[in-house]
Amino acid sequence: NSLMDLHDKILLRKRALIETVNDELKNVCYIEHTRHRSIDGFVSNLIAGLIAYNLLPKKPSLNIDIIDKSRLIA
Repeated sequence: NSLMDLHDKILLRKRALIETVNDELKNVCYIEHTRHRSIDGFVSNLIAGLIAYNLLPKKPSLNIDIIDKSRLIA
């Protein structure tokens, strides 16, 4: 057994939220694995999906506060 890093523990707790964001990107913004005929088509589809995601009114967030370890020792 090894100790898990604090950042990894936080992300493991937030896995459901991360899966939700991935689902929104794939199903709402149509970023999905398809066989594009060119690199330009792939990049334009990816950029268009990311722009659509940024324009969504409600986006989930992780709300992770990075803890300064030097302040914990004091």
